Amino acid sequence: MDTNVNALPSPSWWRMVMIGRRPEWTLVRIVLLVAVCWVVFTRILLPIRVDGTSMLPTYKDHGVNLVNRLAYRRRDPERGDVVAVRTTGVHIMFMKRIIGLPGETVAFHNGHAVIDGKVLSEPYVKGPCDWEWAPETLKPDEYFCVGDNRSMALAGHFFFKAPRSRIVGKVLL
Repeated sequence: MDTNVNALPSPSWWRMVMIGRRPEWTLVRIVLLVAVCWVVFTRILLPIRVDGTSMLPTYKDHGVNLVNRLAYRRRDPERGDVVAVRTTGVHIMFMKRIIGLPGETVAFHNGHAVIDGKVLSEPYVKGPCDWEWAPETLKPDEYFCVGDNRSMALAGHFFFKAPRSRIVGKVLL
């Protein structure tokens, strides 16, 4: 009769699923996963929640999106990019679309964005718009940012000239 007295009983199936065969390695994997997630979601991809209707129909109210903070490390923001712009504090950002680049003159006439005297083609803008805004020339480090929902009244819409230093990154989703 050959029985192994030193053999350990095999762990139950639920323990294998939850912890694995080697709990010490599972703990190491969990710590590494938490560390990687912390770095990614605090330094590289910032989750932001859309609060308001200024980006309709492109982005819905109360939706969650990610901002890629590394998008503009090697290149500058471009016209049409949807970006997160830090305003006051660490956690308050606006999500807007860049329509004006540094040095350009931006205006709104008959509801159309006018850049350096030419009407900007904006297929993402839906609905009627009656905005009128006098021409403004941007400084060498400024970008003109505005939401996609141009059917809102001009007085109820928040748009601005954002310095490059305030643009946090490009919205991914």
